[in-house]
Amino acid sequence: MDTPLTRLAGIRHPVVQTGMGWVAGPRLVTATARAGGLGILASATMTPDQLRSAVREVKARTDAPFGVNLRADTGDAAERAEIIATEGVRIASFALAPSRELIARLKDAGVVVIPSIGARRHAEKVAAWGADAVLVQGGEGGGHTGAVATTVLLPQVVDAVDIPVIAAGGFRDGRGLVAALAFGAAGIAMGTRFLLTSDSTVPDAVKSRYLAAGVHDVTVTTKVDGLPHRMLRSDLVTALEQAGRTRALARALRHAAAFRAVSGLSWSAMIRDGLAMKHGQQLSWSQVLLAANTPMLLKAAMVDGRTDLGVMASGQVAGLIEDLPSVRELMDRIMGEAEAALSGVAGAVVTV
Repeated sequence: MDTPLTRLAGIRHPVVQTGMGWVAGPRLVTATARAGGLGILASATMTPDQLRSAVREVKARTDAPFGVNLRADTGDAAERAEIIATEGVRIASFALAPSRELIARLKDAGVVVIPSIGARRHAEKVAAWGADAVLVQGGEGGGHTGAVATTVLLPQVVDAVDIPVIAAGGFRDGRGLVAALAFGAAGIAMGTRFLLTSDSTVPDAVKSRYLAAGVHDVTVTTKVDGLPHRMLRSDLVTALEQAGRTRALARALRHAAAFRAVSGLSWSAMIRDGLAMKHGQQLSWSQVLLAANTPMLLKAAMVDGRTDLGVMASGQVAGLIEDLPSVRELMDRIMGEAEAALSGVAGAVVTV
């Protein structure tokens, strides 16, 4: 299938595997690249040295294009951008809008820049700064999310910018791909659907929790890090929502210390990143402290398999997923379903 996304990224199919922390490592990214999609490495939970090693591991396994997801609000964002440029990574994606200067720096190095956005005005801003494409996530998407549904947000953004738009939030199959293309998107991005594949390294116990979930078992809470965060409902989520402010902040400080040990960041670097987050997203200090919850609570589930202690970020679409195909099987299925959907639509058109 030929779209502006496949041409821009050099991939066969207009399907993106998103950069999920602790989930989107070399194995999943390699499987996606080999299957013809765009795999995105999640670097926020890696040190710079680990990022370099992960990039080289993927390159050793496949010649197909892939990308790296970066956090634009960290003190070492420029260092990480330099790593992916010197290592020859084709795509840089961002969970938050990168600066005009960082976009220019990456583009000068031949890297395609794709920020993720949740509002029309944000898409217009990064497009004016030189972004090559935007990934639009509607409220159905997992992790940090907004309140506007994909079917409302997507056409707004498509009409507002003249660069390729990738649709995210609520996608799992070929029918969704065709629907996104009909809205004017150049492709789709999926997180939860790729998490629930046999190529994902997420522990089986955690995958079982996702497969058992219904649509109403996926909730949005602000109690993990102070921002709206979509995840599976669990006893931990309920406990966080019932905890008082003092207890929640104490928990956040403990997790900040734990993430410092894992990431190798100094306290000064963490404070600097906290300041950038505070001002960049207009957060209170309480929200910044709560943000320290996220990496370690996600790791507890996605790496350690502790469904009782960890957070399981999830799109609403988890309630519709019932199996664990390989990434190649999933990609072949999606493209077959898309072809069938397109044929069905064409057959339903009556010419007068």
